[in-house]
Amino acid sequence: MRIQIINGPNLNLLGIREPEIYGKRAWEDYLKELRARFPKVRIDYFQSNLEGELINKIHEVGFDRDGIILNAGAYTHTSIAILDALKSVSTPTVEVHISNVYQREDFRRRSIISPGCVGFIGGFGLDSYRLAVEALIDNAARAKAE
Repeated sequence: MRIQIINGPNLNLLGIREPEIYGKRAWEDYLKELRARFPKVRIDYFQSNLEGELINKIHEVGFDRDGIILNAGAYTHTSIAILDALKSVSTPTVEVHISNVYQREDFRRRSIISPGCVGFIGGFGLDSYRLAVEALIDNAARAKAE
């Protein structure tokens, strides 16, 4: 099984940026643990602060991965282009957020990209990514059974 994690703007600063919201843990350390937890799953990682690069990555992997985990950051609330990219590919995508967006500013409560995703996980810190991996594994197993 192959899963692509795509992180959007400012998520390259995890562990440094607003630790009261996003935690003090560096992404690289968490990714090592995530890969160790799922040794039978190939977990690829990509991060960009640029909307077009996120779209290009979705196009690149959107037909040959078993799942995409997407934390589009602030683009979640603004990018019709990312929504269109998700709707254009066949790979199921789980939208992920580290914080509980419903406990934050009003504008964060609306996701433009959600209609292009099979599910949403948020509010569990970096563990939201683990939950998304588990959801994609279960989704793939259900698809094979059908």
